[in-house]
Amino acid sequence: MDNPGWHAHRRAQKEDDAYNREYRHSAYHLPVEDVAPMDERFIGGFSRDLAPSPRPPALPPKDYPHPVPHDDVLAYPQPSQSTISTSQLAGMSAVERSQVLRVARMEPHLQFMCGPLLKYDTIDEHGIWHGAALIVTADSGSFYEPHFPMLTYSWDPEAPVPSHQRQATMDTVSQTSSQLSSGLNGNGSPIAPSRPSGLGPIHTATSYELGPHPADPHSTVLPSSPTMGTFGFGNRPIPNTTRSANGYGYRDEDGLSNNLCSERAYGQELWVYGGQGGTFTFWRFLIKVPLAQHEMKITYSINNGQNMDFWVPGRMQNMRWAAHSCNGFSAGVNPDDFRGPGFKSGYDPVWMDLLSKHSEAPFHALVGGGDQLYCDALMREPEMQEWVSISKPEDKKNFPLSVNMELAIDRFFFNHYCQAFRTGAFARANSTIPMVNMCDDHECPHLILMMQIDGFGSYPDDLQRAPVFRQIGARGYFFFLLFQCFINIDVDGLHDAPGKHVYQSVIIGEPGPYVRFPSHSFLPRFGPKVYMLLLDCRAERKKDQVCSPGEYQRVFDRLNNLPGGVEHVIVQLGIPIAYPRMVFLETALESKFNPLVALGRNGSMGLSGFVNKFNAEAELLDDLNDHWTARSHKRERNWLIEQLQNFALVKRIRVTFISGDVHCAAVGVLKTLKQKNKPEVSPKEDFRYMVNIVTSAIVNTPPPNGVIALVSSLATKVHKTLHSIETDEIMVPIFKKEPTGQSRKQKFIMGRRNWCRVDWDENSGELIFDIRVEREKGYGITTGYPMHVPPPGW
Repeated sequence: MDNPGWHAHRRAQKEDDAYNREYRHSAYHLPVEDVAPMDERFIGGFSRDLAPSPRPPALPPKDYPHPVPHDDVLAYPQPSQSTISTSQLAGMSAVERSQVLRVARMEPHLQFMCGPLLKYDTIDEHGIWHGAALIVTADSGSFYEPHFPMLTYSWDPEAPVPSHQRQATMDTVSQTSSQLSSGLNGNGSPIAPSRPSGLGPIHTATSYELGPHPADPHSTVLPSSPTMGTFGFGNRPIPNTTRSANGYGYRDEDGLSNNLCSERAYGQELWVYGGQGGTFTFWRFLIKVPLAQHEMKITYSINNGQNMDFWVPGRMQNMRWAAHSCNGFSAGVNPDDFRGPGFKSGYDPVWMDLLSKHSEAPFHALVGGGDQLYCDALMREPEMQEWVSISKPEDKKNFPLSVNMELAIDRFFFNHYCQAFRTGAFARANSTIPMVNMCDDHECPHLILMMQIDGFGSYPDDLQRAPVFRQIGARGYFFFLLFQCFINIDVDGLHDAPGKHVYQSVIIGEPGPYVRFPSHSFLPRFGPKVYMLLLDCRAERKKDQVCSPGEYQRVFDRLNNLPGGVEHVIVQLGIPIAYPRMVFLETALESKFNPLVALGRNGSMGLSGFVNKFNAEAELLDDLNDHWTARSHKRERNWLIEQLQNFALVKRIRVTFISGDVHCAAVGVLKTLKQKNKPEVSPKEDFRYMVNIVTSAIVNTPPPNGVIALVSSLATKVHKTLHSIETDEIMVPIFKKEPTGQSRKQKFIMGRRNWCRVDWDENSGELIFDIRVEREKGYGITTGYPMHVPPPGW
């Protein structure tokens, strides 16, 4: 359950009360966030505070993350980079010293508000990788002549094949290697053996330093890991080039490589935000890379500034990728409670773990499964206080939307996105791993689109059509498309036919009932054997509908036209589709006789936090209504599962779900119902066998222990709702041990922060979903719980 617990709710309520008292007694009210332009030294990831003049960095701090006691032997990770000492600099010529210490400056100069951000679109039938980059610049501090901002990107198709070796530290739970060499657990579900991995060199740096990076102009560290320039240019500027003989890319004239290719992409003006601080332009750069036989590092820069890089797969390679969700803290949660030794913020520890794995074997895509941004603080904007303070739901529904409220909503979204997407370890990730994002309810306070108000789309129809609520949802979805998908429908249009839209993977559905935008689903190619469907379950959502028939029709039309040879389709759903039910709680909270709801509406006994501030229904009811297993969505859920089973059978493609939202890790399975006196169908031969990987949250707090215990107790309950289509559903007891090695009672649900590493096994054709669970709160270092998903065998 997406619920931080009673204490967090109580703390949030006290903070709101204190804010409201201060607001009423103060004549001068400031916005929640007011973001200033970025220092050029911090673009792409943060270094420590340094003087403006170039100089060698200080020695790394000594407060490295402490080892966590467990069965494996963990040594302190040692830095794999070597710094250039003062004595070495003194022995160089003046020209050499200048070359080493020189800070690459953008020319013409740009003043960044956010970015660069990277997006992955797809790989076309010609083996061309398609993606994009986005930056936001302050017009008053930027120069757009003699040309618009320019992104230069380079690659070497003949570079030596990189060998990404993970360290020998065993970081998966020991039970998975000792169990079932056959690859199946007691329930017939595949479980992976342990595989070696380790702590990447990024874990040697504190979160406010984040290790050496090409975007840190004061870094004089010699690169030695995939994310730090082992291959290609390192920190050298992208060379002067000329068009190659084959007409694609450029050929190097500086002698660095005879096969070096380079392209230039000029920024497209995507949108302009105007606020009290001036105007700010969103620039989109379209990137196309012809893939080689092996994976390659792509080095890029904006206006010839600092070099950064990302990785693309080989032409016939299935991608390595990482999945995450819930990248923020709920109201009332203290981020410092999750900040371990050496970290500046509680946001960074688990992201640092993901970056360390990226340094071992770079990810080709970063899948955001929802709630990449938490926007609950919108309710504290000064212009929103009159509406927020209204206690009667009817008065709140009828409250008129003022121009000042419209401006405040846009101001909040702009500032909040800029601040969150340019800060800390997440900024390092989104500028070096191309993103593929879908929204949820914390993004669009109306839509769950990372929605600023939890549960958007699951409140009653009349409330969601109220002027203020509808504007919040519409602008939340607009900014989701802009910052996370690099889309502006006024520029890109609403036609997704081949050649009609800038992104080939987009599937545009029906207009939403509340947000005034059509849904935007995506179907990117993750390799010759793998595709991913990111289904937009927010734009068209209503209390009794997740997606419209029109959206489903367009999605299945696209799925049925997938090329031959595809074996896996991963369906990304923000909310799990195979997960324990809360029907009894849903019934209790909906009851007009529930005494807790009545007391909450009256504010008695300190239970005002038990009901939400929008329509005085039980606070958790919108969460329950959001779930696929809620009564209002059960029929649609069952229909979708049956349609995907038919698709899997006819197309001979394994369907797997990946979800987030619930702040827990879990694995659910749909499979063919065992018939009496007949053997059970093996997973590989079962077209109904669909695994639901649940990975949540990478930042937010887990639910209280009582909620975890409750959900775990429901995990073994038998559900017959799908028996009519010969389908059973179970939860997999994958968490038999704690990340630190001790046995645990609750084997189905893991209430710790986590993310998921995904790879394709070329020997077996299996997809390996390795759920990475934080070992100790605030330390970031994780243990893996792998789950193998077999290819189709029917």
